[in-house]
Amino acid sequence: MKSALLAASALMLALPAAAFAATPPAPAAEPDTAPATATDIIVTGTRTTGTRAADSAAPIQILGASTIENVGQRDLRQVLGQSLPSLGTQSFGGDAANLTLNVALRGISPNDTLVLVNGKRRHFTANLAVLGGSPYSGAATTDLSFIPTGSIGRVEVLQDGAAAQYGSDAIAGVVNIILRNDDHGGQLSLTGGQYYKGDGKTFEGSFNKGFKLGDRGFLNLTGEYRFHDYTQRGTYDYRFFNTDGTLRSSLSALNANGIKGAANYPYVNRILGDARYQIWNLAFNAGYDVSDNVHAYAFGSYGRRTASARQNYRAPSRYTGTDANGNTVVPFPNGFTPRIALDEEDFSLTTGLSGDLGGWQWDGSLTYGRVADALYTRDSINAATWLPVQKASTTAVRPQTDYYDGTLTNSEWVADLGATRDIPLGLAKPLTLSLGAQYRVGHYGIQNGELGSYYNGGPAAYPGFGPSDAGVNGRKTWAGYIDAALDPVSGLHLDLAGRYEHYSDFGSVWTGKATARYDFSPAFALRGTVSNGFRAPTLAEEYYSSTNVSPNSIYAQLAPNSPAVAALGFGKLKPEKSTNFSAGFVAHPGGSLQLTVDAYQIKITNRIVASGGIVGYSSGFGSNGVVSSAVLSTLAARGLISSTDPAVVAASGYSFFGLNLFTNGADTRTRGVEATLTASSRFGSGDRVDWSLGFNYNQTKVTRVSSLPSAVYNAAFGQTTLLTRNATDALTTATPRVKLIAGALVTHGPLSFNLRETLYGITRQHVSLDGTGSGNTVIGTPTTLITDVNLGWKVTPAFRLDLGANNVLNHKATTVPNVNNNGALQPADGSNVYDRPSSLAPWGINGGYYYARVTLSF
Repeated sequence: MKSALLAASALMLALPAAAFAATPPAPAAEPDTAPATATDIIVTGTRTTGTRAADSAAPIQILGASTIENVGQRDLRQVLGQSLPSLGTQSFGGDAANLTLNVALRGISPNDTLVLVNGKRRHFTANLAVLGGSPYSGAATTDLSFIPTGSIGRVEVLQDGAAAQYGSDAIAGVVNIILRNDDHGGQLSLTGGQYYKGDGKTFEGSFNKGFKLGDRGFLNLTGEYRFHDYTQRGTYDYRFFNTDGTLRSSLSALNANGIKGAANYPYVNRILGDARYQIWNLAFNAGYDVSDNVHAYAFGSYGRRTASARQNYRAPSRYTGTDANGNTVVPFPNGFTPRIALDEEDFSLTTGLSGDLGGWQWDGSLTYGRVADALYTRDSINAATWLPVQKASTTAVRPQTDYYDGTLTNSEWVADLGATRDIPLGLAKPLTLSLGAQYRVGHYGIQNGELGSYYNGGPAAYPGFGPSDAGVNGRKTWAGYIDAALDPVSGLHLDLAGRYEHYSDFGSVWTGKATARYDFSPAFALRGTVSNGFRAPTLAEEYYSSTNVSPNSIYAQLAPNSPAVAALGFGKLKPEKSTNFSAGFVAHPGGSLQLTVDAYQIKITNRIVASGGIVGYSSGFGSNGVVSSAVLSTLAARGLISSTDPAVVAASGYSFFGLNLFTNGADTRTRGVEATLTASSRFGSGDRVDWSLGFNYNQTKVTRVSSLPSAVYNAAFGQTTLLTRNATDALTTATPRVKLIAGALVTHGPLSFNLRETLYGITRQHVSLDGTGSGNTVIGTPTTLITDVNLGWKVTPAFRLDLGANNVLNHKATTVPNVNNNGALQPADGSNVYDRPSSLAPWGINGGYYYARVTLSF
């Protein structure tokens, strides 16, 4: 860590001004004697009114309108990822996780970052990321894609543990999205772009308008539409092609002839790439002064997403049958590519009243959020339902190819009541006392799909949810908090927070936080925090179950609280607990220059992690391939295999059978350093350069791993620990330890030029053919510098044109190497496509992207 910090400090000092390149995360702070402006004032991390970001006792960054305006893709997830060194973004997801991508603060789970809108909790997605070995596995947090960027006034990011202030899920920090409250004017924005390769075509349209509500209120409306098309990366499928693209000589005539007619031949396997999606978003923010002392407010959103992600290609011979005359029937003579499809609705509404009563500033609100994810398998087949029908017919029967897999739902009611008052005590500043209470009710549901979606293993690629998966589960939470902020003497600020929470399914917990800042002068201040945190498992983590079927494996995702998991010897999920420490300084050396440096440590016990693949059967292992008979019995009970007889399992044509689950499997310790440097240079009227430099170093170590129950333990196979090397790497090295963003926003009259350089450190992860990562093959990405540019021109005060590109130099993700598998080369991670880009690339797998935008303000 010391060497990384010294390197960052040297870089800060050595880089010439012209090399700074990124959108500044916030307007440059003025000296402490300057009057505060609306964009300086923060409402996150403190309940003291009028606090500026520069005066915060905890590290906080503000992303204003200029930041959003100068990012090419307008999805909020991408805006945050390209602007914050401490925030990581998911570039690619497996299976249904590719339909809902996530972000994470400080290198730990996305579930440990709390998302607020106007200070109120935002509900979670229902689409749980379950693919093992991913740093984002288990993510079931807020879906930022349903918050239109056109509705956002600014984003405040508290980079500090805040469970005592805001409750569960704030172990890593808080993202608070502040909506526009303009009561006049508006903006229309249209953006189009695509990747250098010519795919991933994107269109985004946004409309925002403010209205007066009489002479005492406002209404701000936003509508947004986004479309993004498929991308495809990688080359040939190893099962059918040699590395040079020629067909394997061992192919049957049926496959050799049929594959030539497959779509996009010879690149027939199109699983590696972005999903296609359309998103429609509507959002509003409104307020009305009922009287001089009472203010009514409401805000909310409605979103609809349709999306689909391609899966592995299946050869013509994968499914064949016979008719009543004994003739062979091939339903897909050119093979087929299944797709996972999503039809999603997301809704949120908050209403409340605030005001002043006897010197107490009070606020009461009610929030309801709900998301419903209807899932489908398209262009696939369930052979078990087709074969008997075909056998009884004398002619070819077209199989069912589209299946309704079921619906995932997540909903939450939140009632908040809080009050704050300044109490003079004869100190340097009055004591700010805050009291509050919160009540939450959440439900998570799985509705089973149609019979054909789950019968006898379901259709290829993505089986639906069966009756054993279905159900609705919920919890209730009561909480109360107290917060006291005071300045005992001039320059010293203290903030103490305590919170009590009671969960209907986990019991009670106390959390606390102490924050201090001492300003030695207007130019220099020290600050630090100590806190403990708490995160209850999301309902999705507790109760989600499903099945993943690849061309050569079947893995069941089991609900941790299910009887099947208990029978294997695993316990129910428990809450995570954390202790957080941070210490740093804020310096204003002169003029607009501001430097902040904060070191932090986060210890998490009983961390909820995704297990490595727990194998029940592996082709070629031992005398019969059985690794764990208990796992096979569990799969048989779910109907995924017809028998636990090794001969029957081997005859299925799959090489691996196993399961995954979430468990309190590890303790971790994360240490890091964050630093920001901002400044502004003015050159006459209207000419200026806003400089910024942001740095984050982050290292996570696993300090404890739970042992495997005896029912699944197999030393001969190497199945001896809950976290395989691959799963451990997902926690420690699969995301970069170093991320540095440097930028310069140059404004010259009506022209602006934004240059952003993002340095990503190395990533690495062990992989193997069976998914356990038990071998010595390592994939990853080297240290890489990504350049983004944006050129803006205000043709008139109301009309602006933008041209830009992300990843200008078209850096590609490194590819997964090949290994020998029974005489044939195969990608070392067990996947099927040669030259597969590593999904660990934090800048994405698609290469350079260019765009154009027009903006009309009125």
